[in-house]
Amino acid sequence: MQSHRVALLYPGMYSAENPDKSLTPVPPKAYLVGFLHPGENPEESLSLLTELGELVSTQGLHVVGSQIARLRRIEPGTLLGSGKVKEILDEAQGLGADVVVVDDPLTPSQQRNWEKLSSLAVIDRQEVILDIFAGRARTKEAVLQVQLAQMNYELPRLVRKWKHLNRQRGASGGLGGRAQGEQQLELDSRRVRLRIQMLQEELAIVRRQRDVQRQRRLDKPVPVAAIVGYTNAGKSSMLRRLTRADVLVEDKLFATLDPTVRRFELPGGQEILLADTVGFVRKLPHLLVDAFKSTLEETKLSDYLIEILDACDPAIEEHHDTTMNVLEEIGVGPKPVLMVLNKWDLVPVEERARLLGRYPDAVPLSALTGEGVDVFVQRLAGLVKALMPERRYLVPHSEMRALSQIRTYCFIESEEFQDDGVHIVARVPLNHLSRWDEYLSFPVRPGAL
Repeated sequence: MQSHRVALLYPGMYSAENPDKSLTPVPPKAYLVGFLHPGENPEESLSLLTELGELVSTQGLHVVGSQIARLRRIEPGTLLGSGKVKEILDEAQGLGADVVVVDDPLTPSQQRNWEKLSSLAVIDRQEVILDIFAGRARTKEAVLQVQLAQMNYELPRLVRKWKHLNRQRGASGGLGGRAQGEQQLELDSRRVRLRIQMLQEELAIVRRQRDVQRQRRLDKPVPVAAIVGYTNAGKSSMLRRLTRADVLVEDKLFATLDPTVRRFELPGGQEILLADTVGFVRKLPHLLVDAFKSTLEETKLSDYLIEILDACDPAIEEHHDTTMNVLEEIGVGPKPVLMVLNKWDLVPVEERARLLGRYPDAVPLSALTGEGVDVFVQRLAGLVKALMPERRYLVPHSEMRALSQIRTYCFIESEEFQDDGVHIVARVPLNHLSRWDEYLSFPVRPGAL
């Protein structure tokens, strides 16, 4: 999906071979600018620039060039010095670029100042991510969340849209001596603020509906494991492999945004809910973190975390750090974590020992081929089981409903039919500990879970 601003500024970029402009659009050409901050590792800057290229390609732009600029100190008006900015813009124009994409966030005034120095559109990483999210959102809540984030991002930047009308000041005049652009800016600002208010009200209704659905699920207490990780690490592929869920799987950043929850039966009969969540990325805009806090509530309310790492990505350590930082930012407290090194089939043999040494508790597997998935399921079952206290029940033969519930929600260690009923030794989820107290075959020790 093209940036809405790029599409606005360059509506006529179509193939010359096809006179019907509605059929063969030519993607805008993008020039990327990364930054080397003081004390930063050059490899980190290069990794971020490479990722920006993937984001831009996902957005639908064609990269024609890039460079990393050394950021010695921040210039309030242009981020970099104006001379360096002009040099970058000249190089971009020389390569035929239509838009310059900056990896660091630009303030509205910095964006305007960059665009004043050339005829190019200038956008930053967070606008690219916002546009990708807009193209990927499917559920009503996700669509509203993205629209709200876009409106909040766009509001302080409206002046850029009407700067060409402001140049008519004095020529066309206007009420009170104001230019046509100023009048239009006021109207647009009012419309955007009204739209923001409407989105907030509509989103509040949708969130209340989601909370009701979530509460219904919690009323049937089944342990929940949230699948988290960097975008394109293979979370949806993992969910599909385990549950055969009909979820979108693409080799693209942010292929899926909407949370998917599927039931999965562990060895021993214990059921668990697996929740696939939106992928994380470095420099994730705060507008989106705030917008998706409700969606990410699945992660906060989960009992366990399954962190998926792309084992063949050179930036795996940075991806792990980003995941942990975002989880902390949205308020996810300490939880048991099962780490997965996905795409193990693509990892060179000589690299595997280093990764296992770096992440000794992780499970190497391939969600694509199924290699290592059985080991993962056993580890997940062990993780769930370890946090469940042991209980002994005597269920009368007439209470088959209670017996069925215990089998569904607990790990059954042993089950024996006798004359007085069914004797069961089970591992019980914490949120079920008091549910079958009437069938306890012996009193629980004081202070025991």
